[in-house]
This record gives sequence, structure tokens and C-alpha cells, in this order.
Amino acid sequence: MRDRIKGVATELLIKYGYRGLRFKDIAEQLGTTRANIHYHFGTKKNLIEEVIQDYVEGTVVEVKAIWTARNLTYVERVRRMMEFNRQRYSRFNPAGKDGRPWSIISRMRLESDMLSKKSKETLRSFSQTAEGYVNAALAEAIARGEISQDAPARDIVVQIVAIIDSAGSITSDAGSFDRLEHLYTAYLRVLTHAYGGENAPALVAVAE
Repeated sequence: MRDRIKGVATELLIKYGYRGLRFKDIAEQLGTTRANIHYHFGTKKNLIEEVIQDYVEGTVVEVKAIWTARNLTYVERVRRMMEFNRQRYSRFNPAGKDGRPWSIISRMRLESDMLSKKSKETLRSFSQTAEGYVNAALAEAIARGEISQDAPARDIVVQIVAIIDSAGSITSDAGSFDRLEHLYTAYLRVLTHAYGGENAPALVAVAE
């Protein structure tokens, strides 16, 4: 029952945010009582802490798989990240042009004043962990000659992590996935044209 409660709470938290999440709505979807939800989690804060923790941990698993995939070039990893975002976006925006919230990470940052210290730290850890994986992937790309040795590695990492970190907010502001796709694509074009290494021809072809 705990997992079922968290599953429904995840969906509702993405759609309605912290303030809009109600035990009553969770109970109705599960055909149970509010008392039962209180029994398992006690308070709304406790439930949300667990939901955020599970969501971030699950997202980190996906991000790690993308950025540590040995058979992918740096460009392919960036594009895989974009497609991962698109998949999650499409789940809550089946028409494609709605721009509805689809990420707990972005959604909860908009209501950070409501979150516990633990939840804030969990969200912060996502950014730090993602940056670590991207940094390692870029170092590999430079070592393989995909990107030139003189490329400003720190700037390159910061730019893509900012896109990853703000993906949910970008699509909500734009009202569609198009803006986010444009940012990912523009990042790759600038990177490969400005800092393509000895293996740049293949890299540019994928980017374009």
C-alpha cells in the first residue's frame, strides 16, 4: 500500500504541486481512507519527502545510465538526455503542446518555501550528481578527440547542466517541448562547431 500511495502522490504532486496535494484525492483514487494514508506516512510532509526522494533517486539512475554509456559519443548522450526529457514530458502532455508540469524536480523548486530541509537537500543533490556525470562524460569526449583539448570544459558542463536542471520549467514557460529541444540542439551546434576535436566530422553530423 505504501508504494501505491506514493505512486498516486507522485502523479498528483506533479500536476497540482505541494499546495494542491490532498490526502482526500489520494484516498479516492486508491479506494481507501485518509486515515489509512496517515497510518502509513503520518503527515503530508513525510509523504512528500519520500516521494521526492524516490523520484530523484529514480531519475539519477536514468541520468547515470545515459551519461556513463561507454558506447555513446558525447553528442549522443546529450541527445539521449533530451529524449529522456521528452518521454517524461509526453506522459503528462500527450497532445504535445500543453506545457503542463511533468517533473517533480522543477515543480517542487517552484514551491521550495514549503519544503522541508531534507527535501531541499534532495533536490540540490540531483544537480550536483548530474554535474558529476556530465563532467566525467565530457572528460572522456576530450580524451577520445571528440572535443578539442582547449575547450572550456567548465563552461560547457555548466551550460548543459543548467538545461537539464531547468528542463521542466523551460517547457512550462514555453508551453511546449519545442523550446527545450531548441536549447539542446543549439548547445550541440555551438559546441561541435566551436570545439570539435580530431573526430569532429562525425560529431557535427550527429549534431545537425
